[in-house]
Amino acid sequence: MSMAPLSIDVRDLTKKFGSFTAVDHVSFGVEKGEIFGFLGPNGAGKSTTIRMLCGILSPTSGQGTVGGFSIAAQPEEIKKIIGYMSQKFTLYSDLTVAENIEFHGGIHRLAPARLKERKKWVLAMAGLEGRENILTRDLSGGWKQRLALGCAILHKPEILFLDEPTASVDPASRRDFWQLIYELSVQGTTTFVTSHYMDEVERCHRIAIIYDGRIIAIGPPRELKVRFAGRESASLEEVFVTAIQGARTS
Repeated sequence: MSMAPLSIDVRDLTKKFGSFTAVDHVSFGVEKGEIFGFLGPNGAGKSTTIRMLCGILSPTSGQGTVGGFSIAAQPEEIKKIIGYMSQKFTLYSDLTVAENIEFHGGIHRLAPARLKERKKWVLAMAGLEGRENILTRDLSGGWKQRLALGCAILHKPEILFLDEPTASVDPASRRDFWQLIYELSVQGTTTFVTSHYMDEVERCHRIAIIYDGRIIAIGPPRELKVRFAGRESASLEEVFVTAIQGARTS
């Protein structure tokens, strides 16, 4: 890693719910502009980790910073500099494309001139120009996804959290979506993404695999393929299965 400050810096992060440990002394760092994949089976601790990083949950122990702000002491500051998009479509279906964008502009307290500028940028970025007055419920799955991403980055967040953002979307729309993520990365936006699509994970700069609350592997996809499968031509699915099998038997 470079010596520049990390966008996300986590050290021994732990979250317990009573006697159950959901996240167990997790440590990792994410550089500015990096696309970081976070993988794991259901119940592995992915969502709990994301909720701590977004300032929604307080850690039981350990420490972490997002954009330089402490996840334990400065959660409200973190919420101002991040964007979040979940698997579940959370925009208002009975509002138009423009109205959804304007609503989120109000949430982020964008000044009228700034909102006008960002709205124009989002519409162009998402390919929604000319569709401003269409009711959101009438958009296809791919267009809804683009609109959701546009609203998540309307305030130009430094760090973007994407939790299964392309679930139930056709392959062409997923490809277009990832092209947008690449463009944001080039502009300096850090992206933290979870996905069950291994072809998407392949596009991340680095990935971390979490199992039973612990990080069991971390590194660039090519490096992990060599480490766990002995060859660069291996599939990430093979890496994923091998890493988890090793964690189960260790």
